[in-house]
Parts: sequence; structure tokens; C-alpha cells
Amino acid sequence: MNDQALEKQVMSKVGWRLLPYLVVAYLLCYIDRTNLGFAALTMNSEIGVNAYYYGWGAGIFFIGYFLFEVPSNVALKFFGARIWIARIMITWGILSALMACVWDAYSFIAMRFLLGAAEAGFFPGVVFYLTYWFPDRHRGKVLSRFMFAQTIALMISAALSGWVLSLDGVFGIAGWKWLFITEGIPSILLGIVTFFYLTDKPATASWLTKEEQGWLIAEMEKEEKQVESVHKFSFWEALTNWKVLLLGLIYVSTCICNYGTAMFLPQLVKMLGNYSPTQLGYISSIPYLCAAVGMLFFGYTSDKYQERKYHLTGIMLVSGLGLLASTYFFGSGNVVLAVGSLSIAAIGFFAMIPIFWILPSKFLTGTAAAAGIALINSIGNLGGFAGPFLIGYVKDTTGSFLPALVILAVYMLVAALVAFWFCTKTEKVSQSAVGQRSV
Repeated sequence: MNDQALEKQVMSKVGWRLLPYLVVAYLLCYIDRTNLGFAALTMNSEIGVNAYYYGWGAGIFFIGYFLFEVPSNVALKFFGARIWIARIMITWGILSALMACVWDAYSFIAMRFLLGAAEAGFFPGVVFYLTYWFPDRHRGKVLSRFMFAQTIALMISAALSGWVLSLDGVFGIAGWKWLFITEGIPSILLGIVTFFYLTDKPATASWLTKEEQGWLIAEMEKEEKQVESVHKFSFWEALTNWKVLLLGLIYVSTCICNYGTAMFLPQLVKMLGNYSPTQLGYISSIPYLCAAVGMLFFGYTSDKYQERKYHLTGIMLVSGLGLLASTYFFGSGNVVLAVGSLSIAAIGFFAMIPIFWILPSKFLTGTAAAAGIALINSIGNLGGFAGPFLIGYVKDTTGSFLPALVILAVYMLVAALVAFWFCTKTEKVSQSAVGQRSV
């Protein structure tokens, strides 16, 4: 079998073995993280949480996430993905279900912090884990397929959560409590299965033939040596390198926009009409359906043309403009154009993410990659705190969500320009290193 046919066979087998399972795991993770937006429709008034405290609770999840992200990813490298990802899933599932027990603003904020700490390391851990299995030239499609779970989760959460809220009063339990319970238990069960299903590295993959294992191990070792020939970063160098820190700041913009809109989307849609919870769920799922299609499309074209810079920055620019347009249409009460422009913004929020996460592995390997990817994600996810907090604060201060949406749009547009500069700068460094090796 020639190398091209063998590569196609190995990538297909690895993809079918790992990606569907990881997509389901991430789907449950994202549902447990974002179902709060629907729980808030009835929970806030029942336990006495205003928009300010809700913004704190929605956002403080990411403070816990930030504090434990790097240690969690280093632990994954030490213990292996099978053990550590299973641990993460089981603990976040338990805490997500226990959200049904909150009784006031302070218990709500405390539980959200603990949930963030429990979930820390899952997303960057999987991104790092996939670098063991897929060469760089395949990662656009692979990461877009994995992150497809985000948009599917938001669609499912939007459609399902509205229905679960209608269970209000069944067995004397409030609908928002049913939401946390029914959506937390599946994560616990799948976490147990994860311990037995995942394979840590290609060398221990009994489901690959010896020839397939040999090709994949050799390919990944060759790629690692190529990256390290430019510069091999240590653990501590990765944590202080300007590229890592700047990527974290770029990622902040997406997380601010993504979580800021996701946590308040049902309340934004409610501004447009007197919709039932089920109708709110269906309308709120539309932007994520569009984002799912956009993510797969741009992940495919980025790999097809082996182009990252213009894909990434172009998507971010269009996203910022879509978000800016949505403020006008939400203000005018045009539900079709408001949801349509927000859908364009959502395509950008999500389609840029898999392309963005190809960048760290272009200059980081090994423990440095585990630390660097985790740090980028933890810095970026501080935007998950800033976004909901910002919208909640502006809403309470001005009486409207719209000024906050304008601020989010500006963040995204500025971040697109910074990303373009970063990609241009790092391309020149790589080209210079290649030129020196060829002399």
C-alpha cells in the first residue's frame, strides 16, 4: 500500500474511532455550561437574582476555569487522556446536576465557580490530545468536526431546554431544577464509559494494525521534529512566550462575544415578541444551526487550500459586522433581520475557532504544547466571565442590551486586525527559519 492510500486509511480509522465520541462528550459539556441561559428565565426571580448577579454567576464559571486550566492540562499529559478526561466529565456532571440545589444569589455564584473548576482542562485537553493523532494538514477539518458539538449543543439546548422548563411542578420540582438534573446525569454516565473507551496514544492503539501504527507514529514524530527545529519551548517558556499570550488575548474577543450573547440570547429574543419558552428555544437555535454549517464549511476550505490567515481574520471581520448589524435590527424589533444578522455573527464566533486552534501547534510541542494551549484557552475564557458580566452590567445601567452588543462587535473587529498582524508576523519568522535551514 502506498503512503497516500495508507494515510487516507489511517486518518479515516482514527477519525471514526475518536471524533464521534469526543463530539458527544463536548456536546454534553457545552449543554451543561450554557443551559443557564434558559434556567434564568424562571430561576432568577425564584431565588432573587437580578441581571447584575446573574452576570456574575454566568461569568465566574470562567474564573474557576482559568485558575485550574493549566494544572489540569499538565495532569492530562501525566495521567493520560483516558483517566483525566473521564475524571473531568464525572465531576462536572455531578456539579451540573447539583445546580438544582442553589437557593440564592451567593449559592448560585459559588456553584458556578465550582462547575468551572471541575470542567477546566476538558476543551484544551482534547485539542492537545488530537495533536497526538492528526498531522497539522488535517487539523482544520478535524477541529471543526470536534467543535461542531458546540453549535449542535446550543441548538439542542435551546430546543430541549424550553421543553424541559415546561416540566415545572412535576413531582413538586421547578422546571429550572429539572433542567440541571436531566442535563447533568448523562455527563456522569459518559464519563464512566470514557475510562474504558479512549486510547491515550497511537502506540497503545490495539485497533490499528502494526503498519498503521508505524505510519502514524513516524508521521507525528517527523512533524514534532520539524516544529522543534525552529525553537523547542520548555514548559515555562511556553507560559511566558509573547505568541502564547497574544493568542490568549485574541481568543478573549471570541469568548466575550460568544458567551455574552449565548447567556442572554433567550432574553434578547424575548424583546422581539411575547414568545412561549418553547418558541424562544426554537428561535434561539437558528443562529447555531447556521454556525454549525459555517464551521464545517470553513474548516474544510481552510484544509483544502492549506490557508489559515485570511480564513481566520476574514471570518472574524464578518462576525463583528454581523453583530453590529444585529443591534440595529433588535432595536427596530425586526425579528427576521435581527436573528439573521446574529446568525452571521454566530458563524464567525464558531467558524474561526477550529482555524485558530491550529496556530499553537505550529510552534509548540510536548509539555510546552499542553501548557501553552491550556494558557491560551484559560486567558481567552476570561472572556466568558467578561461577556456575561458586561452585558448584565450595561443592561442594569442603561436599561437596554443593545449598547453592550455594540461593545462586543468592536472587540471582535479589533481582534481581527490583531490576528492578521500575528499571522503575518509568525509567517515571516517561519519562512526565515526555513531559509536558514536550506542554506
